[in-house]
Amino acid sequence: MAEKLMEKSCIEFADALAAKVSVPGGGGAAAYVGALGVALGSMTANFTTGKKKYAEYEDDIQRILAEGDVIRARLIELVFEDAEAFEPLSKAYGIPKEDPTRGEVLEAATKNALAAPLEMMRQIARAIELLEELDVKGSRMLISDVACGAVMSAAAMRAAALNVFINTKSLLDRDFAAQVEAEADELLAYVPRAKSVADEITDSIRG
Repeated sequence: MAEKLMEKSCIEFADALAAKVSVPGGGGAAAYVGALGVALGSMTANFTTGKKKYAEYEDDIQRILAEGDVIRARLIELVFEDAEAFEPLSKAYGIPKEDPTRGEVLEAATKNALAAPLEMMRQIARAIELLEELDVKGSRMLISDVACGAVMSAAAMRAAALNVFINTKSLLDRDFAAQVEAEADELLAYVPRAKSVADEITDSIRG
C-alpha cells in the first residue's frame, strides 16, 4: 500500500486517512500538508515572476521557485517513506516479549520510524524561510496565499514533531533520543516565524 499512497486522488487519500488502517497516518498527513503549504508559496512566486513591479526580486523569485519545487517533491516522497517505515515497527511490536531479540529489533525500527518525520521538519523549515521571503517579495495579489501557506506549514511542522516525539519517548538509547529531540525543538522555533508571517498578513488584510 505504501508505494501507491501518492498515486491516490485527494478524495482517496482522505478516505485512506479515515480508514481503520495504520498508514497513512499523522506523519503522512503532516508531509502532505507541508507540501501543500510550500506549493502555495510556489504559486505566489509563479504569479510574481516576470512582473515589472517586482523586477528587483526576479533572481530571488527564480531561486524560490527552484527551491520550492525541490522541497515539495521531497515532502511528497516523505509521505511514502513514513508509511514504509511503519511496517517494520509494527512487526517489531508483534514480536513476543520473551523473545531476546525483541528489544534490539524494536529499538532499530523505532529509530528508523522517526527519521521521516524529522526530515519533514527540516524541509518544512526551509519552506517557511521561502514564505518569509515571499511576504516581502511576492505579488501583493497573492499575499493571502502566502499566509495560508504559512498557516499550513506551521501545522505541518507541529504534526511532524509529534511523530518524532512519540518515537523518541520509547527509545532506550536516551542519548540518541535527546539529540533528536534537541534538533526537533530547534526546528519547532520556525512555528512562531510562520505564525508571524500569517499574523502580519492577516492584520494588513483586515486593516
